[in-house]
Amino acid sequence: MFTRAITRTPAANFADGLTTVNLGLPDYQKTIASHQAYCAALKQCDLTLTELNADPRYPDSTFVEDTAILTEHGAILTRPGADSRAGEAEAIKATLKNFYSELAEISAPGTLDGGDICEAGTHFFIGISLRTNETGGQQLADWLKSKGYTASFVDIRQTKGILHLKSGISYLGENRLVVIDSLAEHPDFKSYELIHMAPDEEYAANCIRVNEHVLIAAGFPKFETKLRELGYKLIVLDMSEYQKMDGGLSCLSLRF
Repeated sequence: MFTRAITRTPAANFADGLTTVNLGLPDYQKTIASHQAYCAALKQCDLTLTELNADPRYPDSTFVEDTAILTEHGAILTRPGADSRAGEAEAIKATLKNFYSELAEISAPGTLDGGDICEAGTHFFIGISLRTNETGGQQLADWLKSKGYTASFVDIRQTKGILHLKSGISYLGENRLVVIDSLAEHPDFKSYELIHMAPDEEYAANCIRVNEHVLIAAGFPKFETKLRELGYKLIVLDMSEYQKMDGGLSCLSLRF
């Protein structure tokens, strides 16, 4: 069960952030409204929020998930793989120290984005991507092992259409894994019940289980219907402006 989350308000220069898609520029007022709805949804799930102010030094900094990995037994600061995001982990360090007395850190030449890390119970899938390299992934795996967790690697560098591992998979608990088709045959996923995404709805694979609810992106009716049929309580949120900047639901908070 999660009890807390950390979020950061999008800065006015959010549209200056990094993106690999060509969906147009985000509308800032709509971005802010969507973020407020997202924070309200987390509160609906009984989380206490630490809501950080916008940080215009880093246009992508609303995607706080990329800055740290938080577990029941400790926390580790990441080292984001994009040069323009290099200071984001340090910028959130003081906030995390309010909750964790010790913070480990990924060190150079390792790089690691939180969006590449999918926690599935006591096991962590570590995506090796254009943002997370093998050195950073191994540093995280070693740290997780010291905390009693297991980890395995999923190389997505040749997987088209996704920036981070969690752009293509999500863990819903009860041994269920949401997965896009291009990752469904990965051997590490064979022991899970897989919820397959329709090819035209793959963006919605980035969803998050928060206590008794699952937060999903609006506009993906086949996926929404499937989850409702499985009995999940859904909160459906407009993520259109974040999709334009390679962002998803998991990106917008650190939940612990």
